[in-house]
Amino acid sequence: MRKLILILFIIIITLLAILLNYENILKIFYRQDYSEYVEKYSKENKVDPLLIYSIIKAESNFDNEAVSSKGAMGLMQLMDETAKEVATNELIEYESDKTLYNPEENIKIGVKYYADLKNIFGNDAIAIAAYNAGMGTVSSWIQEGIIKADGSDIENIPYKETNMYVRKIMRDYEIYQKLYL
Repeated sequence: MRKLILILFIIIITLLAILLNYENILKIFYRQDYSEYVEKYSKENKVDPLLIYSIIKAESNFDNEAVSSKGAMGLMQLMDETAKEVATNELIEYESDKTLYNPEENIKIGVKYYADLKNIFGNDAIAIAAYNAGMGTVSSWIQEGIIKADGSDIENIPYKETNMYVRKIMRDYEIYQKLYL
């Protein structure tokens, strides 16, 4: 029954998108909430803000109070120890894990963390994998020849969750580019 309702919902949304201006419908799902922070910190860190929106959409769907089953918090789903490390390295004030529920602070730290990963790995797909699975894990995959450092074979990422995560973010990133460029 749930599948039938979901299928009907998708059909209705699809028909609405065709009948109405589909871009406006898509923009409801591909939002740009917290744009003042995303734009500011993306510019500071030389990261495409549309990619950051894609990460936020996947991580929390723009819910600044989101908490994962593993304890990641806020919009960009940061772990407390990762946030502390990034904040310490960048001289960003970080009082406690409660800081991660503040949209501006979460985005500031999350964008910086992503920018650091991109600088280390050199491309978006591998940096996104590291954002999800961890830098050490992704480095070992590259060293063992499981994936290529250039990100050209992300389909070989061995963790199913990370594999799907990277694909989802890259797909959403393309959609954001089509809608907002």
